[in-house]
Amino acid sequence: MQEIIAGLSAADVVRIRASGGFNELSSAKARSPIIRILRILTQPMFLLLIIAGVVSMILAEPLDAAVLLVMVFGVMAITIYQEGRAEKALGALSQLAAPKANVLRDGEWETLPARELVVGDICRIHEGDRIPADVELLETTNLLLDESMLTGESLPVAKTVSESAFGGALVNTGRAIGRVIAIGQETELGKIGASISQAPDHQTQLQQDVNKIVKIVGVIAGLLAIAITLILGFTRTSWLDAVLAGIASAMAMIPEEIPVVLTLFFAIGAWRMSQEKVLTRKSAVIETLGSATVICVDKTGTLTLNQLSVDELIQDPSATELKLFAGLASPIDSVDAVDRAFSDLAEGATGRSLVKEYPMTADTPAMTMVWDQGDNYLVAMKGAPETVAELCGVDAQNVLQEVQLASAGGKRIIGVAGLVIPKGELPKDQSDFKLKFQGLVALRDTVRPGVPGAIAQCHEAGIRVIMITGDFIGTAREIAAEVGLADTGELTGAELDSLSDEELAIRVKTLSVCARMTPAHKLRLVKALQANGEVVAMTGDGVNDAPALKTADISIAMGLRGTDVAREAATLIITDDDFTSIVAGIKRGRAIYAGIRKSVAYIIAVHVPLLGMALIPILTLDWPIILLPAMVAFLEIIIDPACTIAFQAEPAEPEIMQRKPRPVGESLFNFETLGISLIQGVVVLLAVLAQYFWLVSLGRPADEVRSATLILMVLSNLALILTNRSWNLSLVKTMLTRKNPSVKWILGLTLLGLFLLTQIEVAAQAFNLGPTTVWDWALGFVLAVASILWFEVYKVLTRAKRMD
Repeated sequence: MQEIIAGLSAADVVRIRASGGFNELSSAKARSPIIRILRILTQPMFLLLIIAGVVSMILAEPLDAAVLLVMVFGVMAITIYQEGRAEKALGALSQLAAPKANVLRDGEWETLPARELVVGDICRIHEGDRIPADVELLETTNLLLDESMLTGESLPVAKTVSESAFGGALVNTGRAIGRVIAIGQETELGKIGASISQAPDHQTQLQQDVNKIVKIVGVIAGLLAIAITLILGFTRTSWLDAVLAGIASAMAMIPEEIPVVLTLFFAIGAWRMSQEKVLTRKSAVIETLGSATVICVDKTGTLTLNQLSVDELIQDPSATELKLFAGLASPIDSVDAVDRAFSDLAEGATGRSLVKEYPMTADTPAMTMVWDQGDNYLVAMKGAPETVAELCGVDAQNVLQEVQLASAGGKRIIGVAGLVIPKGELPKDQSDFKLKFQGLVALRDTVRPGVPGAIAQCHEAGIRVIMITGDFIGTAREIAAEVGLADTGELTGAELDSLSDEELAIRVKTLSVCARMTPAHKLRLVKALQANGEVVAMTGDGVNDAPALKTADISIAMGLRGTDVAREAATLIITDDDFTSIVAGIKRGRAIYAGIRKSVAYIIAVHVPLLGMALIPILTLDWPIILLPAMVAFLEIIIDPACTIAFQAEPAEPEIMQRKPRPVGESLFNFETLGISLIQGVVVLLAVLAQYFWLVSLGRPADEVRSATLILMVLSNLALILTNRSWNLSLVKTMLTRKNPSVKWILGLTLLGLFLLTQIEVAAQAFNLGPTTVWDWALGFVLAVASILWFEVYKVLTRAKRMD
């Protein structure tokens, strides 16, 4: 058919799309700017600032009200910028993970985003694909579709030429070529309002836990603000000052930055992982990556290039046509690597037409092609050598002995059978043919560059790698040795079948190579490893791999050769099918979690002196109240970009892949994180209090004490940023060896803002600040540096322990 030969031209596509649009279902609209602003204004920090501004206005303090309004806009601008970065990253990620379609354009088959399909396009679908649009079937081979998402019917439906296949249906078996007849909202799927797009990425457990904590702290902070306001209002100051002091204490207590940190880190982190060929389908997997203890990885195409070539033909002594039948035992224009290798032998297919194809199944790992040959049929079969031998009535043990010899050097061995038979009714099942065993074909694959180094890196990181393959054990051993897998234990599919779950759980403790494995075996392996407390990452690409992928803690689908079913079951998609990308993803995941931990520690640390300086002066009669809402808001403008921009842009620690996996279930707020952050905060608070009491004892006015306190708190804040960039390297070494331009910008802009705020009289008056001296700045610098010295010593003392 001419339409199948050429497909649409580029000009046709432009013309049709102008009227028909893109192949996409309607989705939820992005939040409008007004909705986004209103949502931000309902957050506790903004509500407190607005209340403070309203109170100031009511009590005839327009300057204070104006300052607070400016602070509201400042903090809001930073929040909107952060959310914009997160949404932009997620948008880019969703485009990368969008469904693809194999389309014929200008006579060439190409893979395009499914949204680019137009009516009239010719597309090709295979087992495991989701049909990208409604199509009229032009060619079919054993096509069975799962249309349950459209009809609710769980049984697969057989489809033949001229019938329609609907977008969203899953190809259970077979393959087809079809012409697009409807796209987007005009498809049957679009008409019923369904969607098969990626499931919504709900908040992770960590995000949910943090939000609960922040809400609880918010309630406590609100009650504290009311109590402070009432106490001060009735005992020692004006009601305006009492209200502002109460609001400042609540603002100082609420760590509202933490939810923002998690959202931004997960979003930007997922986008950065995509730059390393790893697409994240669920944010929760980023939490899990740092805990991975075992990677179960497919050999073919992940550890190797999957660029197979025929290395040797081993013809059975009683056969004469091994090359002919091998060349005819594959589908035409197949994308499978084995089929492509066999195509070099397929000269015999010239002038023949394919009559019927018997596809490979889980029960019968072989496929048979029936070709027209005048008054006869030429029947060619290829598959697992023992299966082909058994179907031909040949002693499988003799064949397997030959396979063991032939598989030396990591070769992959395929059995071939064939026979010319008279025309007549073809059997329903390929096992009913009585074919002649022709021999074996040895295929050679090449290990991917970088895989041995990546496996060595896994071993350093405390991660065990288990290679899984359907090949024979001899082939598996050779490849395992080549990539550097330790020879700690082997297991074949037949051996696995003979083991109970308890016996398998013991056996998997030392496994490194699994051969002759099926998808069902992979599922049992995952469960056995998990029974031993392992956190399992599992790769898969086929339809039948979905159960194992769904069971694994980290499920990894292949982007190039993986089926849609496997990708939908996975939490990660490797776009280049390369094992080194998996290891890079684990490294990035560890770095993301480490960055979150540093940010949270910093947030807790800076809130300790904030809360302390909001409360302690109140408890000391006749001593000036230092922290006002405007000052807290100014400090928040420093804290927000520091914890979401600076730490998020921090490169991974050099030795991050030399640490053991993080224990399963370890809380972000563990003893070490909370301990370090609280001690950091208390030390800064003690430094601020020492300066505060000393200046008050000297008789300095309240506004001057407030200025000096602000200088010290800002400088201490910056010192905490610098020391928390690395929990292993010293501050000096971090500054010299780790590039992070955002830190320089934050330091420079913060110091400039602090200088202008304290030196420009109008600005100083707006914040109730007094004049400062050189000694105020010098003392602030000395105390800020002194407050982090203990942590620098702690890094040196604990560095060796962290490497364990």
